[in-house]
Amino acid sequence: MTRPSIICFLGQNGNDEPKIFIRTLLYATADQGQHIQNMFVKIHRAETIQNFNVWAYGDNGIVRGSGLFASKTGISVYHHFLLPKNEQWNFVSGEYRLEVYAETPNNKTEKLFEQKLSLTTDQTKDIELGKAVYFDWAPNTGQYVSYSDIRTNEKWRGEDKKNTQ
Repeated sequence: MTRPSIICFLGQNGNDEPKIFIRTLLYATADQGQHIQNMFVKIHRAETIQNFNVWAYGDNGIVRGSGLFASKTGISVYHHFLLPKNEQWNFVSGEYRLEVYAETPNNKTEKLFEQKLSLTTDQTKDIELGKAVYFDWAPNTGQYVSYSDIRTNEKWRGEDKKNTQ
């Protein structure tokens, strides 16, 4: 997995549960490629660990993850990770460690990526108000740059009209 170009934290909004989404390229180093059965995100905050293990992916519409094939050339899509039913999570200010895992058909689970991120008090208030906190990778500085913005379905799919005109 390449470093995600974007990581996003979204809080509960109406019927939408909290979720995390990323955009990344999944690829295989072997000539025959690799099947991915499932993916999940584990987030650590202080002594708390929360799994976001409901996986969906796509660029033009989102489908529930039920397997994906990664070839040597790779596949680049948005990956959405939601909470399991009946679990709750609130983003609070502080330091986080995000881990992305993939499970292969032989039930082997492998950590693909790990990143430390932090949320400010203002950003957690923005999340409570229905905004999203985005972490954009800045290759020139070698770090993620965070900002809050209004969350929309267009943004989740990368179709933000104001940025494409």
